[in-house]
Order: sequence, then structure tokens, then C-alpha cells
Amino acid sequence: MYRLYNEDCVEGCKKYIPDDSVDLIITDPPYGINGDTLHRHYNRKEDFVIDGYIEVPQKDYPEFTRTWVNQAARILKPGGSIYIVSGYTNLFHILAAMQDTSLREMNHIVWKYTFGVHTRNKYVSSHYHILFYVKPGQRHTFNTYCRYGEDEKIPGTNRSLNYDDREDVWIIPREYKRHRVKNKNQLPQELLIKMLQYSSNPRDLICDLFLGSFSTAKAAVEMGRQAIGFELSKPAYDHQMQEMKKIIPGRLLATLRTPGKKKLFNQGKPWTQGEEAKLFRRYTDLLVTYKTKARVIAELSSEFGRGYFSILNKLNTDHERKAL
Repeated sequence: MYRLYNEDCVEGCKKYIPDDSVDLIITDPPYGINGDTLHRHYNRKEDFVIDGYIEVPQKDYPEFTRTWVNQAARILKPGGSIYIVSGYTNLFHILAAMQDTSLREMNHIVWKYTFGVHTRNKYVSSHYHILFYVKPGQRHTFNTYCRYGEDEKIPGTNRSLNYDDREDVWIIPREYKRHRVKNKNQLPQELLIKMLQYSSNPRDLICDLFLGSFSTAKAAVEMGRQAIGFELSKPAYDHQMQEMKKIIPGRLLATLRTPGKKKLFNQGKPWTQGEEAKLFRRYTDLLVTYKTKARVIAELSSEFGRGYFSILNKLNTDHERKAL
């Protein structure tokens, strides 16, 4: 279920990955900020960190970014998605490279974590950026209700769990692995599971161009996906390939939360004229409060006991009728 290579990702992509063949890319490229000395800013001991971290010199970062981004755009399927994790120092190089592709920006996510960089004379940096783009040509995978049902509420409030989970600021703690061999930096499993749930399905092909700790590959395989990727550091590659042997395909699927199912008490029943008239009135009223059509339809779905697309189709049909 995985093909992982000890080589440069650009050359590896050219050799092993055809055009339009990857469903999802999740990658955390080198930050170009002397990553081999970052532990000094974090007051972190490096006793158990694997040697061989490969940084990219600042002067080479624009060209380095452009080349791997072009390969990512090539290998993604139409409708495929990519998540890029980045600090802010060289983020503008990644954004510039992405603008030169046909990929379409969906969200600029902020990942807020605990244990930020130690500072004295400025604010503590405690977040990363996650760029979420898709490749045009097909409808992209986005499993809206994979984690929380449409009408599930935060306990004690009227706030939607689904809406809260899909906001573009994610508060997810880092993982601490005291006295265990580890890579210089690695993404927490909780973060990876969230991206995998929303933007892929079982058996999809997941790619990580900079494997590092192999966290993406491990999570992908344990979520029942296939994995492909590249790691240039031989010490990191050799160690993590041994760790991959311990991974159990599909293990995480049984641990995932089951979203609550919405009770659609009118599902499958024909619309009455009175119900249709009430629907259009409520739509107009709610639009003033909720502002967006999507949120209004979600509320109407609860009120009328019908599915989201049933209400959307009814509203669109009425709009078309009035336009005649």
C-alpha cells in the first residue's frame, strides 16, 4: 500500500508518478530558515532527533519551490487536492509558485499549536499556515459531513459542531515524543487525519513530497489509503522505513468518530404548495440573518425535514420558473 523513495522529490516524481494520478498531496516542505538550528529557539534538546536534516539555502528557495510545486500540479488528478504546510518566512515564495499553476485556492488555513518559539522582545510565534488548493477539471473531494453531522450542536450551545470543525483556524496541539527517536519536525496525527477525512476516500493515492518523519504516509496507510513519497535524507529514510513495517493498514478507521445522522422527517415525501410557499418566504427572511445561501439552506433543512440538495433544487427550480 505504499511506495516510498530515498531521493529528491522532483526527480522522483518525474520517474515514478504519471500525470494526473494522485488524489491528494499533503506536504511540509523545508522552511528555508536554518532548520538544523531551530531547537535553540524552542529551548529543545536534540538527543533523540535523527541526524541528516536537509535544509534549503535561502538563496535557492524560490527556484526550489517553483520546481516542486510544478511537479505537484502535474501529478495531481483533476479534482485532486493539495495541502501545503508552511511557516511565514518563505510563504510568499510558495504563494508565488502556486499562482503560476492552474491550481485553484480554496482556503488559507491557520494551524494554531501549543509551545511556540521562545521570544523576549516580540510576540510568540505559535502558528503555521496551511494552503489548501485543488486542481480544476473535476469536482474535488470534500466530505462535508465526514466528522460531524449537519445538525450536531456543541453541547450546551446552539453552535454547529460541523461548522466549528470546518472553520479555517485549527487549534491542534503538537505531539511530544519524549525519549523516543524522531525527526526534526513532524505533523501531528490529528492534523493529518482531519485533512485525509475531508479530502480523500479509502484506497485513494496520497503523496508527500517531503516525507520527513513519514507521518503523512503512516496516517494515510492506517486510514486505508495508498501512499507514495520521497525523503532525501538517508538516515531519516532508513529509520522510518523500519517504522513503516509496524504500521497496520486501516487501523485508524475503527477509531474515527461516527457523525450523527440528521433526522429528515419529510425525506421522500412530495412537496405541497403550502410547503413550497413557506419555503420561499423563510428563505428570504433567513437570508437577512445568515447572509450566505449555504447557511440558510442548512437551517431550512432542519425546519423542513428535507435534505440539503432537495431544498437547493426546489429553490433553483423556483428561480428558473420566475426567470421565464
